[in-house]
Amino acid sequence: MIRPLHRTLPLVALALIASQVCAQAADTPSVTIALDEVKAHIDPQFYGLMTEEINFAYEGGLYGELLRNRSFKGEAGLAYQADTPIYWSALGAAQIALDHSVRLNRALDLSLSLDATGASAEHPAGIANTGYWGVPVRANTPYRASFFARAQGAAGPVTLSIVDKDGHAVASGVVSGLTDTWQRYDVTLRTGAVAPSPAATFTLTTTTPGKIWLQQVSLFGPTYGNRPNGLRPDLMNKLAAMRPGFIRLPGGNYLEGDTFGQRFDWKATLGPVEQRPGHRSPWNYWSTDGMGLLEMLEWSQDLKAEPVLAVFAGYALNGQHVSLAGDLAPFIQDALDEIEYVTGDAATNWGARRIADGHPAPFGLHYIEVGNEDFFDSSGSYDQRFSAFYKAIKAKYPNLRIISTAPLSATPSQRPDVIDEHTYAFGGEAEMYGRVRDYDLRSRTEPKVMVGEWATHDGWRMPTLRAALADAAYLIGLERNADLVVMESYAPLLANLSHIGGGAHDNSVQWAPNLIGYDALNVYGTPSYHVLQMFGSNRGDDVLGTVAGNVPSFTIGGKTYPSLYWLATRRQSDGRVQIKLVNRGTHAQPLRITLRGAHFVADHGTLTVLAGKDPGDTNSLDKPDAIVPLTVPVGGLSREFVRTLPAYSVSVLDFEAR
Repeated sequence: MIRPLHRTLPLVALALIASQVCAQAADTPSVTIALDEVKAHIDPQFYGLMTEEINFAYEGGLYGELLRNRSFKGEAGLAYQADTPIYWSALGAAQIALDHSVRLNRALDLSLSLDATGASAEHPAGIANTGYWGVPVRANTPYRASFFARAQGAAGPVTLSIVDKDGHAVASGVVSGLTDTWQRYDVTLRTGAVAPSPAATFTLTTTTPGKIWLQQVSLFGPTYGNRPNGLRPDLMNKLAAMRPGFIRLPGGNYLEGDTFGQRFDWKATLGPVEQRPGHRSPWNYWSTDGMGLLEMLEWSQDLKAEPVLAVFAGYALNGQHVSLAGDLAPFIQDALDEIEYVTGDAATNWGARRIADGHPAPFGLHYIEVGNEDFFDSSGSYDQRFSAFYKAIKAKYPNLRIISTAPLSATPSQRPDVIDEHTYAFGGEAEMYGRVRDYDLRSRTEPKVMVGEWATHDGWRMPTLRAALADAAYLIGLERNADLVVMESYAPLLANLSHIGGGAHDNSVQWAPNLIGYDALNVYGTPSYHVLQMFGSNRGDDVLGTVAGNVPSFTIGGKTYPSLYWLATRRQSDGRVQIKLVNRGTHAQPLRITLRGAHFVADHGTLTVLAGKDPGDTNSLDKPDAIVPLTVPVGGLSREFVRTLPAYSVSVLDFEAR
């Protein structure tokens, strides 16, 4: 879709309208693009996503469950230190408590007892849950509620409702027939013509005196592709717009856990959700494991991406580790089982299990990552651990490429196929501009690189335009070195901004900055998100040679950096050329572009520009579109032409040339 020019952005509009500037000074910066010189080939999976359970990215984010602590087992173990479940409250004359003697099953080994002996028609008794800082309400929307229950004798009926902030039920449903044995109950709650709100409450009440035990009380709105136990559509649409080639999963510290017992135990995340015990995430809140391994794999498939599968490698964040062959053996076998679950057919044990779980076709898989950030392992055990995993995986799956999470010097016993390097510019834009050329001089005899986590830190909660400009310059450096850098993924990806600054167990953000922000109802992309979306949507297959002259510069922190960055790529399928440009300068910058070796250049193309007046600005829940890219048709292209780049801007020019 081509968006019209916005009349409130005069600097951007002026640059977009001016298709060619003929009279320029002799010292105008210039870039010559050699159409006949291919410097590198870009991996189709180059642009990807890194996620983990942080900032309520899954629970309270991408995963569609709207109620918090649905199994009454969270939060971070606090449920076992109190009589009442965290994030649930009693309504009316109800008395509620955790009951460890009445269990749904071995996984969900407790229940919530609801004593409603004081209930009446005038005074309903029950429980309430406000979700993840609010249950979202949308007009004319179905919500699927479910729960497991047993009663002391005859009980009920019970009413399930979504209640607005003024106490009015905007959707309700009634369930009857509770018995003294555990059963699952389902009901659809449908809103009418109500005002959207992120601040509703879910309630379950009865007017009949009695006692009820509850477990797995759940509420889902619509999900992406209508998948059961699925994902939030608006967040999925944002991710799909990035056109990712891969998803690194389950990602980061969430893979390891603080202890071995809190690692991502993939086998415990399979099967019916009511048979998944859940576990504490390393970011201090409870994961129900509703978004288990299969859901993550289907997430990748829905985005037409491929998983980069990270396997637990015998190291936890508290330093607990194993390295002896006998101690490693169970974890190595677990990794082999996991690969078989992803790729196996019906003749394999774990392939058959995946089929039984509802996904007959195997998933594509080319990369396995062994552990996460094992450069933090001061024990020196990663050499033995990585070597053992590498040899075992290669013996069974010789075509898989194995990724190390520590420097090459840390694995002298086994050379990895790829090394995962993380580049967080905690020093802000100056540090990131200093890293733009990191891979230009790297020896090509070293292993390939996945830059699996990176970001410019400018803007506490979410990145500013200033950060996005540095991010774009860094991305250009990565893509320019695509013969060495095979994949990249910004981190973290998602952040729930509903409740910032809460206590240890009630703060919705644990890390900043992040790429996409949201609350229960709304979602937006940051300037850095738009950079990645622009670059990912304008990807080429070949990096073309370039030569620049008269490149301007700027000074920050006493150091001088170029204020202009560029990259040219070409798509093999249709011969279209993509020119990616960053102007960090404080003023509009003319740039002369020459196409060397061109036999034909279309006189028209498309131009996408992200720009703003103040580099400290950003987007927000209140102003989601303060800084967004504009795409317009442009003309006047030829073998040599001049474009004027707005101040503080990222541009992508796409046109046909051969």
